[in-house]
Formats: sequence, structure tokens, C-alpha cells
Amino acid sequence: MPVFALLIISKAGSLIYHRTFPTSSSTGSQPATGTLGLPGTTSLTTNDYLVLAGTFHGVHAITKNITPKFPAYSASSADHPPPPSTNGASGKASRFRYPIPDAPITGIESLESSFFKLTVFQSLTGTKFLLFTDPSMPNTDALIRGIYERFADHVCKNPFWHVDNPIRLDGWDRVLNQFLFRR
Repeated sequence: MPVFALLIISKAGSLIYHRTFPTSSSTGSQPATGTLGLPGTTSLTTNDYLVLAGTFHGVHAITKNITPKFPAYSASSADHPPPPSTNGASGKASRFRYPIPDAPITGIESLESSFFKLTVFQSLTGTKFLLFTDPSMPNTDALIRGIYERFADHVCKNPFWHVDNPIRLDGWDRVLNQFLFRR
């Protein structure tokens, strides 16, 4: 199974859900307890997952702010630059623009190593979904959006779950299993 783990982080940076999935070396259909799902990884405690979520939340926020900007005027008008524009994140007048002005400013969207690929999806509400997969797995963006759709249908619409609280819903685990293992 090329999916190793799923973490969901609230907009405030707290870990509200984490789950590891068995690898081909694991036996049974239960998640590998405490590991990140990668063969040979050491056990992670709940505190380790909390630190991972908080650290990633901070790094994600920093990477949103360090998106490079370019001069807002072209080489043909170098002698007479245009008036300052307001396309910065803070709304202040600036003589610089982002590479693709109409694209939303995002933080880390994916991170790849030789052992895993991390795909990140941030919803409009600020909730972040972190999916750890095998680096050779195709279409992880579509997979994480499918997970988000099921999250919206089975967690957000559940009257017994409150926003930013830990997710402890058996129905969500069943739906997630069906989506990941029967597609």
C-alpha cells in the first residue's frame, strides 16, 4: 500500500487527526501502531505527532511569506516605473508583484524525498491535510482532494463533532478505509 499516513491540522496548528496505514510488510488490516507507516521507522508517540503538526504549521506559515516577488514594471518602462500596486499579502502599496499575480499565495504544497512524498492540501477554512505516500505514487493531489471531500461530508456535517476538536468518529475511519483501499 503506497499510502503511509494522514495527518489533519486545524487552522490554529493543533493536530486533530492522525492515522498510519499498514505497509506491505505489515500484517493484518489494522494501522501500524506508532510508526509513520514507512518500513524501518521508529515508533512515534502522540507527543511526537503533536510536535510534528505544530512544526509543520509554523513552517507552512513561513513559506507563505517567503514567496519571491519580482519588480512590477517591465524592462521597456524601466525609466518610468508604474505607480505602486497593491497586490501584496498585506495590501500595502508595492513596486513588486508575485510571479503569477492571480494565483493564491500558498505555503508548501509538496515535499519529496527518496523514501516518501508529502502532499499538502489547505482548505479554505485553514485546515491542512498532510498525506505521506510512496514517492512513485501518481495523482496524490486528486487523492488528497478526495480525502477532503469525504472529510467535509462525514466529519464537518456530523452534529457530534465541533470544529478544531480531535476527530474520533468510527464512521470517518470506515469511509476513509473504503476510499483508500477500495479505489
